Amino acid sequence: MAAAPSGLLKDLADVSMPAPPSWAPQTAGWAVLGVLLLVAALWAGWRAWRRYRANRYRREALAELSSLEAGVDAGSDQRARALVGAAVLLKRTALAAWPREDVAALSGDGWGRFLDTHAGTASAAARALAPLVDDIEYRGAGTLSAVSASDARAFLGACRQWIAGHRVPA
Repeated sequence: MAAAPSGLLKDLADVSMPAPPSWAPQTAGWAVLGVLLLVAALWAGWRAWRRYRANRYRREALAELSSLEAGVDAGSDQRARALVGAAVLLKRTALAAWPREDVAALSGDGWGRFLDTHAGTASAAARALAPLVDDIEYRGAGTLSAVSASDARAFLGACRQWIAGHRVPA
């Protein structure tokens, strides 16, 4: 290869690089889109906060149910108290979510139908709860203490499913 004449290289100028492109939006449409996205994010956050606050009773009921579940293995008297406490907790949970006039007077078959009607995702649990809640309301402490630990755990599990899965109409 022949050597390049030095005169030709002297006449070459450096390549000028263009300015880097701006990351700022160039049109008003991007600003409008940004505002719309901000409003949508604020709205979604507000809805999530409202849902979180509206489900406070549910979280508290599940925490109380967890403490009742600890009494299932403690003995037959504690098991009977846990069963009665769970039945009362179901009623209190329903009273927190629905108007008092709709829930307070329910007992027996009416209470079972209410649990089944409003079960939401826990419909299988509600069908299992209905006869058990009716029995627990009217049984004495002596007959409740004869309930086995596995049956008590199944009842409390169905209570947990109903509390977590019931649906309140908006």
